[in-house]
Amino acid sequence: MPHTFPAGFLWGVASAGHQIEGDNTTSDTWFAEHVTPTVFREPSGPACDGYRRWRDDVDLAAGMGLSAYRFSVEWARAEPAEGTFDDAAVAHYEAVADRCREHGMAPVVTFNHMTSPHWFAARGGWLDPAAPELFARYCDRLMAAFGDRIAVAVTLNEPNLPHLLRWTAVPDAVRELERRTLQAASTAAGVPRYRLTNVMLPEELDAMGDGMAAGHRAARAAIKARRADLPVGFSLAVVDDQVVGDDPAVRDRKRDEVYARWFDLARDDDYIGIQNYERLYYDGHGEVDEFGAPTATGVLAGVDPRSLGEAARYAHAMTGIPVLVTEHGINTADDARRAEFIPESLAGLRQAIGDGVPVQGYLHWTLMDNFEWTLGYGPKLGLHAVDRRTFTRTPKPSAAAYASIVRANAVS
Repeated sequence: MPHTFPAGFLWGVASAGHQIEGDNTTSDTWFAEHVTPTVFREPSGPACDGYRRWRDDVDLAAGMGLSAYRFSVEWARAEPAEGTFDDAAVAHYEAVADRCREHGMAPVVTFNHMTSPHWFAARGGWLDPAAPELFARYCDRLMAAFGDRIAVAVTLNEPNLPHLLRWTAVPDAVRELERRTLQAASTAAGVPRYRLTNVMLPEELDAMGDGMAAGHRAARAAIKARRADLPVGFSLAVVDDQVVGDDPAVRDRKRDEVYARWFDLARDDDYIGIQNYERLYYDGHGEVDEFGAPTATGVLAGVDPRSLGEAARYAHAMTGIPVLVTEHGINTADDARRAEFIPESLAGLRQAIGDGVPVQGYLHWTLMDNFEWTLGYGPKLGLHAVDRRTFTRTPKPSAAAYASIVRANAVS
């Protein structure tokens, strides 16, 4: 028997500028991809050529029957030099929002999805005391241009991710390479501390978090000043952390380090965005598998369709506000697995809704295979494959599987 989702439930896909657009040359991430040494496996280069093919991509999403499309504005394109805005770049993103609306899709706009301008990183990124004010100025500029056409505002993407990754089994050599990358970028830029949002030093995690939290508050105020009715929030990376046995100490310590401050911050927002990819297990000593055997998982390794509904329950319980699934997906080259994983996951989300969790929508990550940060083009999370030479987008069977759920507004 089909289980119907609420009327007005947002069905969409999520994307991010740097990961699909290509040639984001005035950004901090582009700069860090090209220093020596670098923790980035390969440079982003032309990515998916999405800056030129944006109409095709919006149309591709609309062709799936979706009601929402999440995209990010690249701050580095909008403000390539400090205090100097590129009107043509801002108009580009305005056109994306307009195209979404023409297709009846809600534009879900991320104001900062990991990447920032080169000049911002050269000032120390979120360690700079002026960072929140600078971010708010940029947000105000976007709102003045097309804030009246945005359906949902996402200020920051996964500001808790660096803390979360500290709980992941990453080799010490990679941690050291992250530090050397920032050192190399600082030297190349001729500044004492060049700082990225997605590559952080452990001793600076809390200070960077302070800057991002202040940035969110400043951005929220700027956005609301332009349009008080616009839903504003941010997205959080949320793992479904489970306890094996009767000692939750380790799990609870992780939750305190990774989520607590952000849930506190979100309580003043209109929604909390959750981005869920994993279910992980902990006993009283550390990470274990589902049966209690010691283990150490890598990035995106804890795939389990039960995780999505539980992550939504947890986020709502901790914040008391509605939940929007801003990302959810699976890294696999076996698309048959993805086609099964989506409805299995959505069944758990629908159960959470039935139990009273106010979930506003589901945005699948992602429309197409793209550049996955330090992992380069290896991971496959897209509903469409992309030819790395011609940039042709080819639908996978999972795209049709997801579209059928969307059109029915229900899952079996």
